Amino acid sequence: QVQLVESGGGSVQPGESLTLSCTASGFVLDSTPMSWVRQAPGKGLEWVASINSRGHVQQYADFATGRFTVYRDISKNILYLRMESLKPEDTAVYYCEKGGSVITHTGRGTQVTVSS
Repeated sequence: QVQLVESGGGSVQPGESLTLSCTASGFVLDSTPMSWVRQAPGKGLEWVASINSRGHVQQYADFATGRFTVYRDISKNILYLRMESLKPEDTAVYYCEKGGSVITHTGRGTQVTVSS
């Protein structure tokens, strides 16, 4: 059974950093493309970043480029999203998703709040 469990969210001040984790079970990350998406209050889902099945290609939304890094630990089967220089507009629920062009599973999300 595939499961995705996000963690690491919290409340931070502008300019601070957070690292989100997505613990995967029921499949191996080492052959699966994965993505992070987010949903801000009152808005739809917004793609954040993706990593390919081999883990050597990462892609980022414009707002995430230079501030966010997606990576994975194959030994732990965990996907990460390192977020730096956080802004109030980064406030959202962040979800990890399994799949590339076709998303098959989504976690329950973790809340990130950026406020002074």
